[in-house]
Amino acid sequence: MAIFIQLINVVAQLITILVVVQVFTSYFMDPYHPVRQSLDRLLEPLLFPIRRILPQTGVLDFSPLVLIVLIQIVARILVGILASLS
Repeated sequence: MAIFIQLINVVAQLITILVVVQVFTSYFMDPYHPVRQSLDRLLEPLLFPIRRILPQTGVLDFSPLVLIVLIQIVARILVGILASLS
């Protein structure tokens, strides 16, 4: 079970890092830059449902923050379930 717990934690951290990198690249990189397009392709399926639910706030997009919080919550729930099974 410990390997699954570590895997969940690593995946959650990796997604969180990718979201943070995507936010920063959206400010500094051209939308057609290959790095930015790759990040958008990876994360847009996760961000799109959140963007549909959240109200528009002008130029600020809170969907990355919501995604990070949701990823952390799901990871903690899964780790808690796996830890209780051990």
